[in-house]
Amino acid sequence: MNTATAAASPQAKDLGNVKRLPILISLVIGAFFSILNETLLNIAFVDLTIDLNVSYSTIQWLSTGYMLVVGILIPVSALLVQWFTTRQMFIGAMVLFTIGTLVCSVAPAFPVLLIGRLIQAFSAGLMLPVMMNTILVLYPPEKRGAAMGSIGLVIMFAPTIGPTLSGLILDSLNWRWLFLLVLPFAIFSVVFSFIFLKNVTEVTKPKVDVLSVVLSTLGFGGIVFGFSNAGEEHGGWSSPQVYLSLIVGSVALLLFIWRQLKSKSPMLDMRAFKSPMFTLSTVLIIIVMMALFSTMMLLPILLQQGMMMTAFAAGLVMLPGGALNGLLSPVTGKLFDRFGPRALVIPGTIVLIVVMWLFTRITLTTPTSTIILLHCLMSVGLSMIMMPAQTNGLNQLPPKYYPHGTAILNTLQQVSGAIGVAFFISIMSAGTKDYLAGSSDPTSPAEAANALNAGIHTSFFVGLIFAVAAFVLALFIRRAKAPQP
Repeated sequence: MNTATAAASPQAKDLGNVKRLPILISLVIGAFFSILNETLLNIAFVDLTIDLNVSYSTIQWLSTGYMLVVGILIPVSALLVQWFTTRQMFIGAMVLFTIGTLVCSVAPAFPVLLIGRLIQAFSAGLMLPVMMNTILVLYPPEKRGAAMGSIGLVIMFAPTIGPTLSGLILDSLNWRWLFLLVLPFAIFSVVFSFIFLKNVTEVTKPKVDVLSVVLSTLGFGGIVFGFSNAGEEHGGWSSPQVYLSLIVGSVALLLFIWRQLKSKSPMLDMRAFKSPMFTLSTVLIIIVMMALFSTMMLLPILLQQGMMMTAFAAGLVMLPGGALNGLLSPVTGKLFDRFGPRALVIPGTIVLIVVMWLFTRITLTTPTSTIILLHCLMSVGLSMIMMPAQTNGLNQLPPKYYPHGTAILNTLQQVSGAIGVAFFISIMSAGTKDYLAGSSDPTSPAEAANALNAGIHTSFFVGLIFAVAAFVLALFIRRAKAPQP
């Protein structure tokens, strides 16, 4: 069966008697704890480098590796959602998440901890597409803004609240409790979804293109692996494993795209990019995600290593912005339904530009209240951009492209987040080394803090350039009209 035809089949299912709210709650509960784990360890990185005796460039793989696996797996999800029911995909994902969390909680060394994180990542890679595709099937275009706002509460609030929860836990417990305390909620999610989650899609089992799966894995995996290794101490961007990974990944990705365009039953249908608003939204979200994940990585390092805050104090600094982000997502979703994307996305990018510029001005003596204010303003800007832009792009797609559009967006979000973390950590490390190279006393603790601050300033300046690019793209956005069936 043609994948495009199969993708349209969910719309044919009778959903008249389906209760939407229990399904939405099931998805939100499971997805919250899965996505939360993307940033739950960020503030614990300082403790983990000491406890596990590894460097920052190594420990970042707990974050980068997580997003890498998600980015590799999500492209396959456009196929998997047609092979398995909603219940099978979601409950299976939550069982995997529970197993991965248990492995992390008992990990005796870094390799075992990384394995547990990768198992968790498999869960997120399966869950995100199911969640997005189910919303597209359950809700008509005129009501999707509010529904996607609820999903935005998860996608935006969970990763931003991660550092806060981590800091609160680490203040009195060790890092293993970051996983032990999540376990009961993961088990609850499995039970809740088993009772309330209903199937809203039909299984069509289209043909599996093994070569496309291989090319997708090599493409996305090679690119993220290359960027991630650029942050290592030895070699950097000139290291063979960096530039060879980037070359192999780029060639494989180009071949994957070519094969999808030529195939009659593509695994991931790139024809979705024929919709201009979907294309614009995709590029905009890539840029914003890179800035988002890099900031959530850099701020905890600055607060703990530069300003010498405890994990608890750093978590409290991140709390108001994280809470505000989650609260605003449903609001911006409803505003999108009423006013369209331009009224939100353009002002949101302006806010992002101002905040990123102000971040380049912070010093080790900047008041904590100023950092909290900047983080809150950034959360406001991001909530005005992310879900409105994503919903607007998906609204322009024909129903047969729903699985492919959600898979494309989720893949590129995760891959761009992984690249953003690795890229900005690499910039921070280079800036730190440059400062110490010109220092008269590079071994001084005060100079080490100043060097870190200099490196982070450089990273935020690059983030400012990304924010300006997002603003330019936002000027071209307009409300997308749903295609006629």
